[in-house]
Amino acid sequence: MSVQPAPPGDCPLGARAAHRSAVRAFRAERDRLAAGHGIPEALAYSPEATRQWISDELTAAAHTVADRARAAGPAWLALRAQRTTVLLWSAVLALLLGQALTAIGAGWTLPRTAALLAATVLAALLTCVAWLHRRKGGALAPLIGADNRVSTSRTVAAGWLLLAAYAVLTLALTLAGTGDGEDRAALRAGLGLPDGAGLLTVTALTCAVALWTGQAVAHRVRHFRTQKIRAHRPRALDPLTDDSGTISFTAAQYVLVNTAAVVFAAVQLARDPYQLPSPPWALVVLVAVSGLGYAAAKLTEGGRPVIQSVVRVREPGGPHSAIRYGDELEIRGSGFVPPGAETADQLARTLVRIGDILVPVPLVPVAGGGFTNPSDTVLRLPVPAELDPGPADIQVITAAGTESGRYPITVAD
Repeated sequence: MSVQPAPPGDCPLGARAAHRSAVRAFRAERDRLAAGHGIPEALAYSPEATRQWISDELTAAAHTVADRARAAGPAWLALRAQRTTVLLWSAVLALLLGQALTAIGAGWTLPRTAALLAATVLAALLTCVAWLHRRKGGALAPLIGADNRVSTSRTVAAGWLLLAAYAVLTLALTLAGTGDGEDRAALRAGLGLPDGAGLLTVTALTCAVALWTGQAVAHRVRHFRTQKIRAHRPRALDPLTDDSGTISFTAAQYVLVNTAAVVFAAVQLARDPYQLPSPPWALVVLVAVSGLGYAAAKLTEGGRPVIQSVVRVREPGGPHSAIRYGDELEIRGSGFVPPGAETADQLARTLVRIGDILVPVPLVPVAGGGFTNPSDTVLRLPVPAELDPGPADIQVITAAGTESGRYPITVAD
């Protein structure tokens, strides 16, 4: 498979174009080999040798695609930093237009000015953050976790923190521009604990969920209780999906419930700009239940690979016999492909330890896309020639580096 040299790292658009080109070339090569085309004639009469040659070719091509994806990651982050800044100031402009339209007939008021100034101050601060972290996603940088994905819990907590900061700034600027003593006293009362208890509780809850889930997942990964694959780059849909990119019910409900609650609180602030928005306690309890479900799911998701059985693959009509060199083994179980490891370069990292020998699991492509081997529940690989006869233990090592338990087999002479 021939791939053009990668463009310089300081060309974001070139890096992204090179990645897309490598992906197209890999898919074409995979489909061609899956259809049996391009295989050397010397290997045509040996299914085992053919399978291994195809696997080696696809593994090399997959590593090229992965290299291009890693090179395109910073380009994606730099582009998102620019777009996030544009989005921030577009939101300020939209607020200005909305304030101007609603002021027709009602007149311009001090809270309207304070709301615009507060939005401008926050946008300016976030723009500074985006510039300082322009190579790491801009304003999105604090939301990206150690696995290089946009964190669901951090995104939700950031939404509440932004709303709280905006509300406090709006009231503070309104207070600064108010000269009447009674109005100033009313504003100070609006900043009291009874009026802001709901907002304070929800903000504390979401921040606690973000902190707890981050530490819990990191602890489970360190102790090999869950498998975590680092993504090539963050994605906009990461807060709604699991590591494999599939929509997650627990993550989606957590984002949906908190989005509705944030909108409710923002409407409260717009309707009564003289006090902090205070979500009703029924809504606070709903947010707490949603956060509890999300945290419980993060604590229980994933797990180590498990080998349930190892059998010798017998061709139709072939004899029943013990395991010998040259045979093909089928390892059955679960958790062999961690979420997020479905790409070819990650599948190629799946290994099986037989005795003291590490055997890569061959990639077996399917015409039209995907691979039949390795899969999450079944691995097929040949018995290595270097393996001595006698008892041996089998362990699966996934792309995340997590090892399964040992499964004993006996290799006959």
